[in-house]
Amino acid sequence: MLKTNKMIKILFLPILFFFMCFLIVPLLYMFWQSLKKGKTLTIQNYVEALQSVEIREAFLNSFQVSFVAAMITTFLAFLLAYAFHFTTMHRFTKKFVHVGITLPMLLPTITYGFVLIYTFGNQGIITKLFGEPLFTIYGFRGLLIGYVLYTLPVAFILMQNSMQYIDKRFLLVSMLMHDKPSRRFYHTVFRPMIGTIGGAFILSFILSFTDFGIPASVGGGYKVIATSLYQAMLGSIVHFEQGAVISVLMLVPAVLGILMLTMLDRYNFHYKHISQSELVSHRLRDVMFTVLSLVSVGIILIIFSTMLIVPFTKGYPYDFSFTLEHVQHVLAEKDLTKVYINSLIVAFFTAVLGVGLAFVSALLNVRTPLKGRKSLDFVSMITNTVPGMVLGLSYLFFFNGSSLKGTFFIIIACNIVHFYTTPYLMAKNSLQKMDPTWEVTGELLKDSWVKTVIRVILPNIRPTIYQMFSYYFLNAMVTVSGVIFLVSTKTMLVSTRIKELQHFAKYTDIFVLSIFILCTNLIVKLGCDYITTHKDKTKELS
Repeated sequence: MLKTNKMIKILFLPILFFFMCFLIVPLLYMFWQSLKKGKTLTIQNYVEALQSVEIREAFLNSFQVSFVAAMITTFLAFLLAYAFHFTTMHRFTKKFVHVGITLPMLLPTITYGFVLIYTFGNQGIITKLFGEPLFTIYGFRGLLIGYVLYTLPVAFILMQNSMQYIDKRFLLVSMLMHDKPSRRFYHTVFRPMIGTIGGAFILSFILSFTDFGIPASVGGGYKVIATSLYQAMLGSIVHFEQGAVISVLMLVPAVLGILMLTMLDRYNFHYKHISQSELVSHRLRDVMFTVLSLVSVGIILIIFSTMLIVPFTKGYPYDFSFTLEHVQHVLAEKDLTKVYINSLIVAFFTAVLGVGLAFVSALLNVRTPLKGRKSLDFVSMITNTVPGMVLGLSYLFFFNGSSLKGTFFIIIACNIVHFYTTPYLMAKNSLQKMDPTWEVTGELLKDSWVKTVIRVILPNIRPTIYQMFSYYFLNAMVTVSGVIFLVSTKTMLVSTRIKELQHFAKYTDIFVLSIFILCTNLIVKLGCDYITTHKDKTKELS
């Protein structure tokens, strides 16, 4: 057994200190603020909030639209994942579908709303084709479409990853036993996926419930809890206590979601061996699911195509002549290019420092006998639960008046904590699959623990490191809710600048900046994917 040496303890204590300072204490301080009424502590703020018609209506509206969006997203994601793994759809079509479905992940959610306006609004492309608006894009319907676009990629990836571990031999056995198609589908596909389906629904609901970007653009008069929090903190009249109370209330669905995920965990299947059996061809099924997949991707591409059309036309929707004037205008404005550079700085340092923190945390948890290491799992559960707006607001309360307020450091720290869970779990899962005796062997050979990590573990986990970097970078570029309360004029980011440009109706500039984000994220994602794939092929050849 590897001995707990000083280096392990030296690494563990700063990590605990970081999470105490940038997660636990700010959240507790925000909760304390929610109990303050003047100089006294009371629950009166909660009583007033629950009695407020506006807050109750916003809460119920959020619940309603998020529930419907999660239902649609979960159903559609399941069908698309099924088409991916249980039909003989052409492999190039599968790649196209995978790229098309996950494309919205590379853009800020606030851009979704503006894209919907230019697609279904009074002057939208679809409206021009039909001669009149099909429906009002502002309010419930706009939010519903936006939330489905936002949560579908995440739910699809979750379903798709889970379905690849379903043993397809049971389909063949069921066919040989002449089971009815409904019985075969339930026992061989649906039943093993119940845990994942529940998880996808809960995740989609929480993401929709706590999102700020989409309501900020197409919410209209349909008030939701995220915009209520924004108005309480950054409106014409600031209500600190009310903002703190709303933040605590926003945690309730997330906490209930975690409890439900724990209950659903017992439905997860674990196969001793997964075979790669050939699927039986069924022409009608394969054609139907291929059409469904292509139509879904087509709708997504049509909706987001407006973002690529508007900035390159002279006067949309009246003059479609090609021009680069709008792009040149954005590039000529030092303020906008500075904002883009700010986003690159924040995203890069978030990715580098976040990967370091997540990797070392997972390493200490999985590969050392350190006492208290399981507290890192508890931290990952909290960061997975706390919405970005709530975390950002807790920073605003706790660091208000300090030298950290309005700095890049506080934004980077918020992003690292906000997106910590997934990279941590990536590293943890990879480290658990490695030979557990490497460190002991290194110790017997008189190598220090650090040398063993650098020489043996890091080369083997390198593909996962690139995936973690990509995840942190992409999310730091597109996040709105996590940093909306933390940016200043000097640290303005592209995603938050888009919100500012909305007030001046500079939609063309918004789309140009969104294209910058899309291209940047595509380069980083494709680069990390290429490096990961290249490393895997090199390892197989060696």
